[in-house]
Amino acid sequence: MDNETFYATLPRKRMGASALFFNEAGNILIVKPSYRPDWLFPGGVVDADESPLMACRREILEELGLQIPIDRLLYVDYKGRDGYKTESLQFIFYGGVLSEREIAAIRLQEAELLAYRFVNYEEARQLLSTRLGAALPMALDAIQQHGATYFEYDTEI
Repeated sequence: MDNETFYATLPRKRMGASALFFNEAGNILIVKPSYRPDWLFPGGVVDADESPLMACRREILEELGLQIPIDRLLYVDYKGRDGYKTESLQFIFYGGVLSEREIAAIRLQEAELLAYRFVNYEEARQLLSTRLGAALPMALDAIQQHGATYFEYDTEI
């Protein structure tokens, strides 16, 4: 088997990339997508031949209209197959603290997002998807520890 044929047989995983932002009061930025009932961190799908970091930066520009120099990984979340949904990797990056000027400049991508809010920790845990809510404590710990963590939702590791 030649290399090209071999590589064509390898598995492929879906990937997403999002960013965790705060305001100066320490509240968490969440966005309400038009296509699902819960709230998320701003971000989206990693396109073919795109790195998770570049996808995160692109999605923040598309969804919020902000060009933020994101470069710090907080955590990677693996989720196995769930029915028709293939396994996936989610990369969450640290977006930092947005200034009042940056917040005032937010322009939502109307085709995908209905609203954005800054919420405290408890509200975030209630409004975020179950998976993101479960990972939020680890993301906050990664910020404090200046590190990154690995997470598998619904899996004991």
